Amino acid sequence: MSSDLTPPASPRLLVRQTRWIAEDVVELRLVRRDGLPLPPWEPGAHVELTLPSGLRRSYSLCGDPTERAAWTVAVHLAPAGRGGSREIHATALAGRELSVDGPVNRFPLLPAPGYLLLAGGIGVTPLLPMARALAAGALPWRLVLGARDRSRLAYAEELTALGGDRVRLVPQDEAGLPDLAAELAATPPGHAVYACGPAAMLDTVTDLCRTAEPPRPLHVERFGPATGGGEGGEGGAADGRFEVVLRRSGLRLAVPADRSLLEVVRDRLPGVPYSCEEGYCGSCETSVLAGDPDHRDSVIGPQERAGATTMMICVSRAASPVIELDL
Repeated sequence: MSSDLTPPASPRLLVRQTRWIAEDVVELRLVRRDGLPLPPWEPGAHVELTLPSGLRRSYSLCGDPTERAAWTVAVHLAPAGRGGSREIHATALAGRELSVDGPVNRFPLLPAPGYLLLAGGIGVTPLLPMARALAAGALPWRLVLGARDRSRLAYAEELTALGGDRVRLVPQDEAGLPDLAAELAATPPGHAVYACGPAAMLDTVTDLCRTAEPPRPLHVERFGPATGGGEGGEGGAADGRFEVVLRRSGLRLAVPADRSLLEVVRDRLPGVPYSCEEGYCGSCETSVLAGDPDHRDSVIGPQERAGATTMMICVSRAASPVIELDL
């Protein structure tokens, strides 16, 4: 038995405008060529762009969710990254079309009595629409944005205009790193904490919220893997090998120790979605039908792993000799 899992062609959107919004940060404005409205989205959502080279990368939507005419993403240049940001910064994209998938929201703004938004550098992008939504409502909120210097405080003017003294800008060369412990101490215990930024910052916030009395309700989105790496064990056989059964495709494949589950699956099913390949974006999340996953990602929290029915196949492996997926 076999099945064609090649997904339908992704919608193509026109890059209507590009502009610099901060040092090493370029903003793309994406529209439909026919001028029709784009699908609705909510704060925290991201889209996946297929770049001219074929690279696929996920970026948070940072525009206004009430504006249906365009989607906006902002991309920070990461010279030591895997090439997506370098391509966007080096390519004249204005006037070109890109395949765009989504939106998908794994970082939703959930009801709470109040909010503390903590952003590091380009981590402000998913939090900006949240700030807009909260400013339009009556709930209390604060936002702290840190960056290496003022030139790298993306959307600083817009945030200040939006929130006034609710917004604290912390350029590191002037004020040092944001005092995360003090920010949490100044926030009522029931307020939700939303954080996005460098891995070290998110790890610190996670520890502070987990050890607080009572523990703080925390929501994080990562733009890179956690600094501690995956928490899984060796998984599968003693030498790291295991087998994967793809139920809908009728395939049974061997996964060697030196290859990822995603790589093996894509050899036979090239249309399977993926993006970061480091376990933090969630694009490759796949339902597990049988077997025990060895979770090594940053999407599924440690407290959720025992009952998780999905896995990120780019980094996670099997803790049983065989794992069966809904593919």
